[in-house]
Amino acid sequence: MLEVDFQDEKRAVSTTSFGFLKDVTVASSPACCSASVFQVSLTEELGGGTKDASNYGSTLDHAFSDPAIAAYWAEVYERAGYENRHRFDPSFQWGASEERKLVRKMDFRIMLWAWIMFCSLDLHRKNINRAISDDMLPELGMNTNDFNYGQTIFLASFLLAELPSGLVAKKLGADRFIPTQIVSWSILSGAQVWITKRAHFHVIKALMGIVMGGFIPEIVLWLTYFYKSNELPVRLAFFWTALSTVNIFGSLFAAGILQMRGVRGWSGWQWLFLIEALMSLVVGIFAFVLMPPGPCQTKSRFRGKNGWFSEREEYILVNRLLRDDPSKGDMNNREGVSAKGLLKAIREWEMWPLYIVGVCAYIPPGPPGEYLSLILRTHGFSVFQANLLTIPAYFLFACNLIILSYLSKRLKERGFIASLSQWWMLSFFAAMVALPDAGVWVRYALLTGILSYPYCHAILVAWTAENSNGVQTRAVSTALYIMFVQDGNIIYDNIYREDDKPLYRRGNKVLLAIVCLNIVLFYLTKAFYVWRNQVKEEKWNGMTPEEQRDYVLTAMDEGPKRLDFRFAH
Repeated sequence: MLEVDFQDEKRAVSTTSFGFLKDVTVASSPACCSASVFQVSLTEELGGGTKDASNYGSTLDHAFSDPAIAAYWAEVYERAGYENRHRFDPSFQWGASEERKLVRKMDFRIMLWAWIMFCSLDLHRKNINRAISDDMLPELGMNTNDFNYGQTIFLASFLLAELPSGLVAKKLGADRFIPTQIVSWSILSGAQVWITKRAHFHVIKALMGIVMGGFIPEIVLWLTYFYKSNELPVRLAFFWTALSTVNIFGSLFAAGILQMRGVRGWSGWQWLFLIEALMSLVVGIFAFVLMPPGPCQTKSRFRGKNGWFSEREEYILVNRLLRDDPSKGDMNNREGVSAKGLLKAIREWEMWPLYIVGVCAYIPPGPPGEYLSLILRTHGFSVFQANLLTIPAYFLFACNLIILSYLSKRLKERGFIASLSQWWMLSFFAAMVALPDAGVWVRYALLTGILSYPYCHAILVAWTAENSNGVQTRAVSTALYIMFVQDGNIIYDNIYREDDKPLYRRGNKVLLAIVCLNIVLFYLTKAFYVWRNQVKEEKWNGMTPEEQRDYVLTAMDEGPKRLDFRFAH
């Protein structure tokens, strides 16, 4: 009955939906522009419609209220072959309760599965830290430096694969490429059971880095096909709770599995790699059938002949996304980024402050996190105890991650809120440096404090995606940001050295200095985007309303360069 009513409604409004587009002549422009500043301000100023305080529901005043602008974007979507263009309707209206219910449905169908897939990635990125607590290094004839080299090889391979992998996924579709990645790294991780020397370890780490590279920007881009920009930060915060979840349950799994040492003549770390590989392999197989390409492409043999969403729900999904960011329809979800587009995205110099922050922001907690279980072993704790003692830090980490991301969304602030992650670590690192000979439980408390820091990665990834202002730029910039983060990971993997163990006094002084540097970088990035918005505002206000409207319809500028776009900060 709902479907019949909806069809009747569509026929009733047909003369006021796409009908008016046929009577509007718009100058063709290759630009893929965003909703103009004056359109957005009208929506905010006039309100109305059925939108509620949570920004759910439609209004009569939105990005496509002007018939000429609606016609322009309809042409853009048609040229791009946008897969959801058949659901684009500037006159379509829906209620706040409908949208809120639909978002909850997506959280279960889309967000939860993205989180599970990320868990399968991090399980294999971090299980090596638990394996080394089971005497893996001496059994393979390796020391701390050999382990660092292996991790550096992994991160370098991860880094080099990041952008090529993202470009392949953009061409083939994330729903096809990501499941292939998960199955591949599961097989490689399981193969670690048979390594017997340092060379084997280094080869496996290189291959795993190659198949894992690109996963995070690919999944973030996939999520933008379903969620509005203001919905993404909190959901990415939930996404990154996978890190602490995997660390907590991974530590519990390891505490038990590592007790299997001697079964079939294997070491505990061999059983750890095998069992966790089988777990993620199941996730990879299910990913092939549980990842839809987009909101209007959920029908399949495994997802049901009617798909996950009704026709009305598809209209809501598509129009709410496009009214939030019209540029989300300027590419097909299986369209690759051209070489020219790639170079253009790399040259978007206004994105580079975020890349620089990405290099440095996560260096300080890296070495303590990687060596925590090993440090605890050197203080006399058993393998079982060392793995269990890591859990409090990871639980607090998840709590602080959610709180920080919620504050960022609530206050609509990114730079200052993200800098709190560094202020949190500052006092703990200062104490580590000032009290180098502190007792074991004091050192454990300080390390737990460092590793429970409020993780700002979700804020920065969403910040990068929002400031990209276009699918093509977003596909490249998110990958570049993650690549720069991997550069930072390579740096931190070489800060704790063999000649500095077991207390790593020199390494902790270096990490303290980097924390101080990071605080300055966050404030400079904030100031940079405030300045760029002021420059754009002066140019925009220097134009007449007619010139502004003409700019929206005909300007050649794209992405962050557009004068009618403002950077988030």
